[in-house]
Amino acid sequence: MKTVTPGWHEVAGNLNFSGLEGWFALESAFDPSDTTRDFTESGERWRATISYQEGNLLPPDGGETPDGTTVDFETIREWRLTIKRHPDEDPVAEPAVGREGRQRFSAHVRPRWRGQKAEKKNGEVTDIPTPDALGDGLSVRVSGANIDPRRYFPLLRHAVTAFGVNAEHFGGIPGEDGYGPHETSNVQDAARYVRLDKRQSGPVHGRDGPLARMGHLLENDRTGYRKVVQNDDDDYGTNLPGYYHTVTLGPTRVAEAFPGHELAFEAKHYYAREAADRKPSEPLAHPKLEVAYQVSQMPGDFTLRWNDDGITQLQRELDRVIVSILAEAGLDVAPGDDGDEGPKRRGPFFRDSYWKPEVSEAGPDPVSLDFARIRDEQESVVVRHLADGGFSPVEWDIAETLVSDGGKVAPEDIAEENDRPLGSVYRALRRLDDFLERSREKIAFESPFVAEMVVDKVRQAREAGKGALETVAKTAEAQRRGVEETASAFIAWASKYDIDIENRDGARMRLRMSDDLSKDEIQRRIQRGFELWTDAGRDPATFRGALIDFGTGGSSAFYYLQ
Repeated sequence: MKTVTPGWHEVAGNLNFSGLEGWFALESAFDPSDTTRDFTESGERWRATISYQEGNLLPPDGGETPDGTTVDFETIREWRLTIKRHPDEDPVAEPAVGREGRQRFSAHVRPRWRGQKAEKKNGEVTDIPTPDALGDGLSVRVSGANIDPRRYFPLLRHAVTAFGVNAEHFGGIPGEDGYGPHETSNVQDAARYVRLDKRQSGPVHGRDGPLARMGHLLENDRTGYRKVVQNDDDDYGTNLPGYYHTVTLGPTRVAEAFPGHELAFEAKHYYAREAADRKPSEPLAHPKLEVAYQVSQMPGDFTLRWNDDGITQLQRELDRVIVSILAEAGLDVAPGDDGDEGPKRRGPFFRDSYWKPEVSEAGPDPVSLDFARIRDEQESVVVRHLADGGFSPVEWDIAETLVSDGGKVAPEDIAEENDRPLGSVYRALRRLDDFLERSREKIAFESPFVAEMVVDKVRQAREAGKGALETVAKTAEAQRRGVEETASAFIAWASKYDIDIENRDGARMRLRMSDDLSKDEIQRRIQRGFELWTDAGRDPATFRGALIDFGTGGSSAFYYLQ
């Protein structure tokens, strides 16, 4: 489908290469009086500088690596290349005043061999792990920004060639087997982003927006990794709503919101530190929505390879998260190009020096972040449970204990705290099983959303009883009027929005709802109801022909499903 195309921001990882010839070649080619060279790649001008550091790597024992390569050096130099867009072409570089551009990356070239060792400052000798599959080779740690990761490899080859080093030592000969970085090459960090017009980005970072809900809904309070940050004051104490809002999801929860995804990520809405002092016409006055791969949250045996498949997976998953957040926030993910905002703006987006909001014909399909699905599924479970007779006294005790504790609780603790027989607690837990999570003989609510919804009903029932009884009554009435229990998610949707359903045999279906809503909100609710109705296996024509009754008038549901 048509969607905006995010751009690459920061990228880091390891490009590995077989053999030590490239390291020897840099030793031979280095001229301390000539450390800067220019070159051209894909029609663009680039500049490379070279330096070295005398690190703490030790020569191999006996001057020979286990694979038989002679390394006749007492000091093992580690080479550093800085590869950047030529200052005459980098959009933000200002050579006259020495301002550096931001389209660049560094490459730290280190030799590797099996059994390699290094000496710490205190004299302690430590092992340097080297993949067995690599053997004698080079590990090039790359870290940069505003460059497609697919370009790091060819840019590195051009840079070493500019210093007189044969590019074959860095990835082989094009067209031959083995060309490219070694299979052990890996991605450690990568981010994609869009820049949003600050006048329209509020729904993204709102307290009930998609960032907040991702962390709130999908993470059990004390299971796995969850990080939610909401800071609306900049580093100088100036209030700037949305200044730094992030949510991080580990891989165990990512698939719940994004089916088919496996990469942990951090989604972030943030401004530059100096944003408050920038004019609205400047890009830095406007925030970024960025999604970054989080390698630290991945299992220890997982490696995201730096190859075509790995980069494609990375881009697909990060872009899908971005587009889904935008869609969930109600922003136009594919704005037209015929607005009157000027060349800097396009729909909710703001162009910057390295990214412009271009729309692709084959962008990722945004998911509803599965928030609606998960909420409806979880809500329908609670509603169905209440409709089946409500909570027993023991179940009330369990609910209140889980909410007040905020985490996982052993059944024995619940029994002791509430002076209940352990057997009755276990029987009640079996009845509550649909919305509880169990592990290691402890229990918790499936999500904070379920916890809040249940405790809401608990408190209402304890204090007045009205809320729970109304929900049960609405559900029971809906069932009497022809909505079977199989449509529990649809029932939950109607209960949530206070929509009265009438669907008598032979009569036109009627949905009574408030008209105190915008047309867009009414349309959004009706469209969601239609999805749940059809998901339950009901006849789509019945819903399309339903009368949406506002009390003072109404219209066909078909009108809202265009």
